[in-house]
Amino acid sequence: FGGNRLRSTQAATQVVLNVPETRVSRLDNGLRVASEDSGISTCTVGLWIDAGSRYENEKNNGTAHFLEHMAFKGTKKRSQLDLELEIENMGAHLNAYTSREQTVYYAKAFSKDLPRAVEILADIIQNSTLGEAEIERERGVILREMQEVETNLQEVVFDYLHATAYQNTALGRTILGPTENIKSINRKDLVDYITTHYKGPRIVLAAAGGVSHDELLELAKFHFGDSLSSHKGEIPALPPCKFTGSEIRVRDDKMPLAHIAVAVEAVGWAHPDTICLMVANTLIGNWDRSFGGGMNLSSKLAQL
Repeated sequence: FGGNRLRSTQAATQVVLNVPETRVSRLDNGLRVASEDSGISTCTVGLWIDAGSRYENEKNNGTAHFLEHMAFKGTKKRSQLDLELEIENMGAHLNAYTSREQTVYYAKAFSKDLPRAVEILADIIQNSTLGEAEIERERGVILREMQEVETNLQEVVFDYLHATAYQNTALGRTILGPTENIKSINRKDLVDYITTHYKGPRIVLAAAGGVSHDELLELAKFHFGDSLSSHKGEIPALPPCKFTGSEIRVRDDKMPLAHIAVAVEAVGWAHPDTICLMVANTLIGNWDRSFGGGMNLSSKLAQL
């Protein structure tokens, strides 16, 4: 047994050594830069910001998601068309998403275009024009998106789950926000959200693929070194969100299927046990009857 354990430990060490090292640096303004260089010809680079719907209140719920929509609608240097053409001509991909805890803007590009990708990301989060006409147009887009989400019962059931598990807290609210907020959010709300939350200590510039950490660090200093520190004021404290635990049922006998979600309180992102939970999640796997390829396609544990 001792010999087997020694061999498995050696193997684990070798596996770890074969993974590219993740290097992390911090700028004077608190922004962190993380990269993993695998030496390939493409890269993905993005800005991860602690500014999701968890940081909102009842009045501005939906602002983080609204802001994500506005990011690609033009900056002081680029119109929306200029931005789209530049990305297409690079053969790159630019996208963003908002979750309850984060807003993320990221680009996939050739490694040689890393400087341009970082410059574009810096431009859209620091210099967006947030024009009134664009705000009104996106208002309609988000309301249509809300209608689509409401027909996706898998999305709806998780919104209900959060609403009942984190009652009367920020985590219990939806990411898109209520209809009345979407109709009333204005340019001042968006600017206030940026100046309150888009600060150095709340942001990570992360990249993977064919990326030189030293180059990424220099790009971060050039594009973010001075600007993010100009947002004065204290960083808002994370509002406490207590896990209540209860039950909610929305019954509709006209529907042929039931969508059911069960949750238990677990640890947060930063806890070491998160990794163990992710491994357990992978071991269980997922399966449903619509999967092609027969009964042996997925984890037997998931099927049971």
